[in-house]
Amino acid sequence: MKTFAIKHIMSEVAKCPSCGSYSKIKVKEGETTYQAVQDEEAFKKIQQLKRAMDKFKMKADQLEKELNELKSKHS
Repeated sequence: MKTFAIKHIMSEVAKCPSCGSYSKIKVKEGETTYQAVQDEEAFKKIQQLKRAMDKFKMKADQLEKELNELKSKHS
């Protein structure tokens, strides 16, 4: 459940097929909607935050695995 919450905090960003602008993508009931990101700087920040969250998630997963190994050795 923790992974789901972390994974879905950040928006997916891609180019809109109709106007070509960078947009946040949302899929609801099979329908994809695009909301334009107005500022190039905002797009860069979104990408930086996504990379940081991915690094954090990898580190958290690694630490969780290490903790489970230590717990199993202790038992």
